[in-house]
Amino acid sequence: MNEVWLATAVFTGLAYLIGSVPFGLLLAQAFMGTDLRQIGSGNIGATNVLRTGSKTLALATVLLDGTKAALPLLILHQIKIAGLPTEPWWPGLLALGVCMGHCYPIWLKFKGGKAVASFLGVWIALLPWAGLTLGLVWLVVAVIWRRSSLAALSASFSAPFLVIDQPILFGFMIALSVLIWWRHHANFARLLNDTEPKIGPPS
Repeated sequence: MNEVWLATAVFTGLAYLIGSVPFGLLLAQAFMGTDLRQIGSGNIGATNVLRTGSKTLALATVLLDGTKAALPLLILHQIKIAGLPTEPWWPGLLALGVCMGHCYPIWLKFKGGKAVASFLGVWIALLPWAGLTLGLVWLVVAVIWRRSSLAALSASFSAPFLVIDQPILFGFMIALSVLIWWRHHANFARLLNDTEPKIGPPS
């Protein structure tokens, strides 16, 4: 039993550290000499990278943030294929851990992003069809209303219902959706007042 809890702690810690790599911040600094924390919303995610005017870097941020989130779950999948013992709560715990790393990275004094791309990344790794469905929800809302926060809230609200038949994963996905909503709490008033910035570089 002690070995199970030790492995759980190690895997969760590694997922957190992987999730805490701030790709948006690193890319903006490396290619534009820009500190994302000093522009736009101050967020380190792809939406704020887009406010620098670089669609390429914004897309790269989405892909890298999604990939880093998927990585721990893909490693876990390989462990299962190898026939090594795993626990039923590990997929949900790793998904939550990697997104917590993005939101509260130790390297940035626990001031990170909102984990939207990471959220989609873990879903694609867990259940590709569900990840694509949530990506489509995000895209449709974003195209119609041009508010990244509204798209993220819509996708995260929908997510747990896709695994309602899997009690353990369902519980973790509720927790993950609550995390996404909490990270967007400052956007609520702006959405209600129609003052939320639209997707794209500032006018």
